[in-house]
Amino acid sequence: MKRRIIKASALALAGILLCQTPVFADGVEQPYLSLGADLNKEEKQTVLRLLGVNEADLDDYRVVQITNADEHEYLDNYLSASVIGSRALSSVLIEKTSKGSGINVTTKNITYCTEGMYENALTTAGIADADVVVAGPFNITGTAALVGAMTAYEDMTGETITEESKDAATNELVVTSDLASSLDDSDKAEQFLALVKEEVVESDISSVDDITKIVEDCEDKLQIELTEEQRQQIAELMEKINSLDLNVNELKEQASNIYDELSKLNLNTEGIWQTIKDFFSKILSFFGIGQDTSAPEATTE
Repeated sequence: MKRRIIKASALALAGILLCQTPVFADGVEQPYLSLGADLNKEEKQTVLRLLGVNEADLDDYRVVQITNADEHEYLDNYLSASVIGSRALSSVLIEKTSKGSGINVTTKNITYCTEGMYENALTTAGIADADVVVAGPFNITGTAALVGAMTAYEDMTGETITEESKDAATNELVVTSDLASSLDDSDKAEQFLALVKEEVVESDISSVDDITKIVEDCEDKLQIELTEEQRQQIAELMEKINSLDLNVNELKEQASNIYDELSKLNLNTEGIWQTIKDFFSKILSFFGIGQDTSAPEATTE
């Protein structure tokens, strides 16, 4: 069951990452629609209805199909073939919005992965300012939706989403889903990953020890306790994210739904560097490093 839940979150992001709004030479924007390739006729009709799309108007959309092979291409590093499954069903509609409006996600018939999980991961991928709807023909975990939006975003902007960004976004959604299952609290999981990401990006650090200390500090702030394995997984993810040269203000703007909730918690996000400094100072003191052990200078009378 836990692995199926992780599958929900992981695969749903990729469909989102394919579904961005292309801009054509005449300046006209079209919404981007990604459909699971294994939908039968009735399932497709249901999905289109949930997405608010009239099948007769499909020419108004850029439409792609996401296959199970696409899912495996992005997810085999994180999930087993049995977890990924053999059918691509979930679908995504993305419409470009005005600059600064952020990423806003709605899910329909997606049983586990939350809007916030998608928003978090999409900001990591570098996607900005879009309304996103993820839908399944019935209650499903959200498989095909993960594999999508990256290619379409590149087509739309003419920019390249690096493989590192794609990998980090996929990794993030899997880790967040796993943590949500462990905590039995999706909101807490997505807030925790957002907070750690904010502090890592803002601190501009490179040491694994420093990243681990930030993870531990955020555990205290949100009053959760991770296992050592979870702490290591998140620290490794944050190493990837830290190498992407993300802007903390853009993160907060694009995933404002999450960061606004964090701000209401009145967390003390200042002083992290002093905490890190004190941590290592204690270690050095324990081993007698940095202390003045030299003999006093002789004095003349």
